[in-house]
Amino acid sequence: MSDTPLSLLNRVFGYPAFRGEQAAIIDTLVAGDDALVLMPTGGGKSLCFQIPALLRDGCAVVVSPLIALMQDQVAALKELGVAAAFLNSSLDGATAMQVERDFASGRLKLLYVAPERLLTPRFQALLDDARVSLFAIDEAHCVSQWGHDFRPEYLGLSTLHERFPAVPRIALTATADAATRAEILQRLDLGGARVFVSSFDRPNIRYRISEKSDPRRQLLDFLAEHKGEAGIVYCSTRKKVEDTADGLKAAGYIALPYHGGMDNATRARHQEKFLREDGIVMVATLAFGMGIDKPDVRFVAHLDLPRSVEGYYQETGRAGRDGESAEAWMAWGLQDVVTQRRFIDEGEAEDAHKRSGHAKLDALVGLCEAASCRRVALLSYFGEASPPCGNCDVCLNPPTLWDGTEAAQKLLSAVYRTGQRFGAGHVIDVLLGKTTDKVDKFGHSQLSVFGIGASQSDKTWRAVLRQLVVRGLLEVDHTAYGALKLTQAAKPVLKGEEQVWLRAIAAAPPRRKSRLAASSGAGVHDDEDPLFLALRAWRRETANEKGVPAYVILHDATLREIAARRPATLTELGEISGLGTKKLEAYGEAVLGVVAS
Repeated sequence: MSDTPLSLLNRVFGYPAFRGEQAAIIDTLVAGDDALVLMPTGGGKSLCFQIPALLRDGCAVVVSPLIALMQDQVAALKELGVAAAFLNSSLDGATAMQVERDFASGRLKLLYVAPERLLTPRFQALLDDARVSLFAIDEAHCVSQWGHDFRPEYLGLSTLHERFPAVPRIALTATADAATRAEILQRLDLGGARVFVSSFDRPNIRYRISEKSDPRRQLLDFLAEHKGEAGIVYCSTRKKVEDTADGLKAAGYIALPYHGGMDNATRARHQEKFLREDGIVMVATLAFGMGIDKPDVRFVAHLDLPRSVEGYYQETGRAGRDGESAEAWMAWGLQDVVTQRRFIDEGEAEDAHKRSGHAKLDALVGLCEAASCRRVALLSYFGEASPPCGNCDVCLNPPTLWDGTEAAQKLLSAVYRTGQRFGAGHVIDVLLGKTTDKVDKFGHSQLSVFGIGASQSDKTWRAVLRQLVVRGLLEVDHTAYGALKLTQAAKPVLKGEEQVWLRAIAAAPPRRKSRLAASSGAGVHDDEDPLFLALRAWRRETANEKGVPAYVILHDATLREIAARRPATLTELGEISGLGTKKLEAYGEAVLGVVAS
């Protein structure tokens, strides 16, 4: 009996059923048609081209932007008994030539290459001589010139359709709004492709966004909830990456820095350690992360504001790829917004691109300032409706709103009376009635606004000011050393024609007492279960012997199910998700031995 998509899913990959639109996507490719697939990280995008690759004649060519991603996916496929290989700069000449011979002779079912290599005359000649079953273009949002992760080499991939019109193509991404989807279709010449848009929701991720007060202390408080777990901490600058990594090491964490200023060998070594070992905290700039296939990242933290909602979604999506509970935490402040706007305004991009950048930043700040469910706001950005999740920080600890009209009028008046020439610190000093050298120098103690805000704290005034900037009532003049200026939108507020409601300063959320429940609803994890820990120890030893990341052997979710069900026979073990025929043959007896011991 010939294989079907479902039989391959069961036998090779060890999963009982397809999720979402996976089956329809696979059927589209098997029939020879093109597809654009938008599916959240951890949603099973790879299966959408791996199974058609096994069903169609020839070898699938997978365009992937990162060496580490290629290597991990190929290692995982080989563990499943699939003939897969990659071609990249990590291979020596003899090995690369053998891979090329295997490709040309039809011995491979999947070949992973970078877009730069695919477009070389040498590889184009290889394509002419090989039988290609399909082209899979991963991280397809890289083709968007206005996107958050543009890579110019992706633009050349439109030639695939011109040279191989009969070979189906699938473009895949976890992050694309409607405009980016249209750009992908146009730039990759996928006008006739079926478009599959899965839900962007990642219900297993809890979103938490905090106002910056003492960022280092706030980060340590957050990480205290994730002791011994793998995670990523994003910082905006190389220096901040180094300083944060050093601080975390001093606090007892296994933390590694990663940024573009490091030499390639060190970066590769740190990434390899993060992928292969448990409990590593990677502190990185945005140079780290695309294509990271590690399923058991339990948290992603941002110490600075990302560039856009798309960027935030992509970066936080690196947590919880295995479907288990995970957290995304971010600390942000007014200076983040000011810095991002300055980058946009001082850039060399055309005006339309700058307007797009400001709109994307405004949307991200709106997410940070949301007074209702974070998940609703996040999904709304991608055009998806959702009820309140009941699991984000706003749902669990709703913010208090207060009538800030009078406070807004006082602050706007202070900006106006001081001549719209000064930054936040001086304006707040005037409101508080502080007699500083600058106040004396400019005679601002004689102004009618001097001391009118003394009943509020410096912290409160900074929160008010930030929210007025975010709402567009004030703007920061980057060319005048950060001077605050009133906008047209401030006039009706000053005249009493418009009310202003503001968020109160949030109290620190209570510490979690236990791990979050997974999206499967399977209750709270107990990672202190001796059998689960024993299975992880066996997996780590096995992975080290084979020279592959631990999750390539078996995922945590599979180990947890084994620990919960305690199978006594190979038949019982084979009923557990994630154990296909090849892995059952390779590891079944060893796993049963751990369970029985």
